[in-house]
Amino acid sequence: MRSKKMEGPSAPTMRRDPYEVLCVSRDSTDQEIKTAYRKLALKYHPDKNASNPEASELFKEVAYSYSILSDPEKRRQYDSAGFEAVEDSMDMEIDLSNLGTVNTMFAALFSKLGVPIKTTISANVLEEALNGTVTVRPLPIGTSVSGKVDKQCAHFFGVTISDEQAEAGIVVRVTSTAQSKFKLLYFEQDVNGGYGLALQELGSERIIGSTMMCEDSEKTGRVTSAGMYFLHFQVYRMDSTVNALAIAKDPESAFFKRLDGLQPCEASELKAGTHIFAVYGDNFFKTATYTIEALCAKSYEDTTEKLKDIEAQILLKRNELRQFETEYRKALARFQEVTNHYSQEKQSVDELLKQRDSIHASFTVTKAPNSIGVNLSNGSTSKVPGENESPLEDGNSDGKDKSGKKKWFNLNLKGSDKKLG
Repeated sequence: MRSKKMEGPSAPTMRRDPYEVLCVSRDSTDQEIKTAYRKLALKYHPDKNASNPEASELFKEVAYSYSILSDPEKRRQYDSAGFEAVEDSMDMEIDLSNLGTVNTMFAALFSKLGVPIKTTISANVLEEALNGTVTVRPLPIGTSVSGKVDKQCAHFFGVTISDEQAEAGIVVRVTSTAQSKFKLLYFEQDVNGGYGLALQELGSERIIGSTMMCEDSEKTGRVTSAGMYFLHFQVYRMDSTVNALAIAKDPESAFFKRLDGLQPCEASELKAGTHIFAVYGDNFFKTATYTIEALCAKSYEDTTEKLKDIEAQILLKRNELRQFETEYRKALARFQEVTNHYSQEKQSVDELLKQRDSIHASFTVTKAPNSIGVNLSNGSTSKVPGENESPLEDGNSDGKDKSGKKKWFNLNLKGSDKKLG
């Protein structure tokens, strides 16, 4: 099945059947689709194909196809009505290893200014994990480990949890007092013995293109942090990229878009056993300093309940804001209409009063200043009382009154008249 050009910024030029792109059949299972996606994503990853621009487009096409087939609702819509039934939007991600020094500096500058920039995970890291050649350090529940990870590299940690801990809930958080940029990744055991980056089951509110269990660090106060919460209830994360895009489209409604980046986390629980997490260095130039910790929610029951309550409140508030935005826009449109009407009416009143004053001023026999006389109805001319005589009538051809008032410099000094006499 082929279709029109895609409209998304990072979409391939032509849309092919997602099943064809991933080389799977229409009755393939979710696991088969995941496996096919991983293999093709590694095959066409920009890290491994720096000199092949076609591979970059194929990489985007593979990601786009998986974003449809991994979401049960979008897959059903596509099967019934094709591409017209699914969204066209895709996230823009940057491969740091393929940017070059100058472009990396620009990206770092924009990031420093607060512009959220999506970055891909190095193919080397993904491939080493899939081959099982990475070093996994233990991270016992209730402990923390600090370290420094090079850019586009990852440190792997194994978190082993018991049945009781799994039932209570697990939290894995990473913080950086140095405000480093990093990603927190969650891997699952691959059938070949390696570790594959866990692929999320996308819900209807997920953003197309975000297909892996990965949390980007966010600045909160004086630190950067990222966390994964497996607490048996829906926890949400804030995607700043969505907020930035929404605000860019409509700056005037920035307040109403603040909660648009609220996205459901991919997993709400973990089973007993060992789970693999990784801290990925996402700084543009330097190493990332971090502290990772694994916690059991049983020791934080009050905090867990507060989180559950606040998540529900924020979700409710987002729905309320969407409704309020409609009311606000109607009121704003009405306000602008009334304000424009006010300006028009004010201008109209000012003009009418000005005309009225002009008409009042017309009832007079006095000419405007600098006029010689006033024409009366009988055609004769009358001098304006108190008006100076014309210079011509005095006989002064030069128009100057030589016997008039003395100038300021003609001072009558004492005794001057006598001397002249």
